[in-house]
Amino acid sequence: MKLTNERVAVCGAGGFIGGHLVQTLLKNGVNVVRAVDVKPLDRWYQKSNDVENLVLDLRDKDNCYKAAEDIQVVFQLAADMGGMGFIENNKALCMLSVLTNTHMLMAAKDRGVERFFFSSSACVYNGDKQKTPDVIPLKEEDAYPALPEDGYGWEKLFSERMCRHFEEDYGLQTRVARYHNVYGTFGTYDGGREKAPAAICRKVIQAKASGNHQIEIWGDGSQTRSFMYVDDCTYGTQAILESDIHEPLNLGSSELVTINQLVDVVEEIAGVELKRNYKLDAPKGVNGRNSDNTKILEYLGWEPSIRLKDGMTKTYEWIESRMLIPAAK
Repeated sequence: MKLTNERVAVCGAGGFIGGHLVQTLLKNGVNVVRAVDVKPLDRWYQKSNDVENLVLDLRDKDNCYKAAEDIQVVFQLAADMGGMGFIENNKALCMLSVLTNTHMLMAAKDRGVERFFFSSSACVYNGDKQKTPDVIPLKEEDAYPALPEDGYGWEKLFSERMCRHFEEDYGLQTRVARYHNVYGTFGTYDGGREKAPAAICRKVIQAKASGNHQIEIWGDGSQTRSFMYVDDCTYGTQAILESDIHEPLNLGSSELVTINQLVDVVEEIAGVELKRNYKLDAPKGVNGRNSDNTKILEYLGWEPSIRLKDGMTKTYEWIESRMLIPAAK
């Protein structure tokens, strides 16, 4: 399938990735007709006047049927989630996203949707394979035997299985991508739901502006991750939706760094050097996680490739503009 005139809905469009996805699809000439999110419109990160913007709580079944009405393609990104600090302390809330996924799949089946994309997460992977910082990149089959991140990871893994069985039992074409640590502009950088790249940008900006050149780092800084810039994420999302891949697929950068190295990158962007204070009892997630991109390269001939330094520069500058310009006024 090549998206052309199909009527497309994006669920979770008021969020960070969803907002970028709507803009990417429109730029690519895709017929996005509906954007849906639970947040009031004035709290959406990005909003387009070229689509129907609906404020709906998709945990409610009837609202899912409204979202899927007269729609041929659904991108299901709606979820209650955040960074590690949020998902470790809100396991039940994260699990409740299964209502959204269940009801959207039911609505898609009954409304005759032709193709359904589900945004899963690298948090589905077996924790025993992520115990050391020098982790071996995670292959798609490493999700089983199942030992995902408690709460959030279990919800994502269960929803992946629902997609599989809705395709097997009902013929609904489903596509699943496992996102690895997406970051970028127009996202959360404070308030408790932010992820590491945005949080570190905020802390460095605050330290530089205040003259108190110190930064608090969660964990000992040796934990490793790969971080994917949001433009790679939205490109890959559309490519996977359009593909003939019927199995969950990694969508992440393979550029592995420690959290300390991530701080190094942001310090270099900011032109500042900070004293590091390590909060060892803070939520830090697994010790190591990286994306094995063998399959996406094999299937699509492409993998996320925007360098961390380039993506973090854009992210830092955007967060800095949000934090400092209002203060200047």
